[in-house]
Amino acid sequence: MENRTEIGMNRTGMQVSPLQMKKMEEVTKLTQPSSEGDADALAALRATYIQEADPLGSVPPPATVKGVAKTGMQMLGGKRPQVFLDKLGERLAFERGGTRLYDALIGKCALPQEGPEVVSLEKLRHFREDEAQHFALVRDCIVQLGGDPTAQTPCANLAGIEAMGLMQVVTDPKTTVVQSLHAILVAELADNAAWEELVMLAREMGQEEMAARFEEAAGHEREHLDHIKAWHLEATLQEANARAH
Repeated sequence: MENRTEIGMNRTGMQVSPLQMKKMEEVTKLTQPSSEGDADALAALRATYIQEADPLGSVPPPATVKGVAKTGMQMLGGKRPQVFLDKLGERLAFERGGTRLYDALIGKCALPQEGPEVVSLEKLRHFREDEAQHFALVRDCIVQLGGDPTAQTPCANLAGIEAMGLMQVVTDPKTTVVQSLHAILVAELADNAAWEELVMLAREMGQEEMAARFEEAAGHEREHLDHIKAWHLEATLQEANARAH
């Protein structure tokens, strides 16, 4: 597997064809917006769509008597447990996606490759198991609150959409290990921020035991981020130095 950034026949830039570049510039001058009001009209149209659009989804009501009782008590206390359940649904979706991302990266790293080799397969497998355990943790917490872990909440829907692009990067046969690491880095940055938020939200909802378990998961994610960031940097520096020699 080729794992280097090489100079090749890249025809995407305008400078490879000066004559065509001039024609393109002429076309852009001919296709200028007819008036400055076009941008305002487009913004107004988008505003209409936004105002009329349905939400991404909803949080289902608890399916158990225990869940209804807990939700009712939180409502009486001025809390909105549906927000907590929505964010739990988000983490559930993201951790499921994270497990699959690591599966894809492990498969790519296990292949023979040219270029920098800085990734530890053993560590990657460990991180993958962490993600799977985090998924199980969030699932159990949703059930504990009387929620349905199979329901797709609005934030779960959003997390799934966000993860699609990252999965496309890692599973693309054309992307290198270093490029795939960048996608994992993006995922881990988002994951770290989200776990920190979930810890604070759990405490706000009076779920101290959950908050403690989430804090432990957040520690795992910080370890993931530190390694992925270091691997990506080291691989990039190795590749850059190899070009200089």
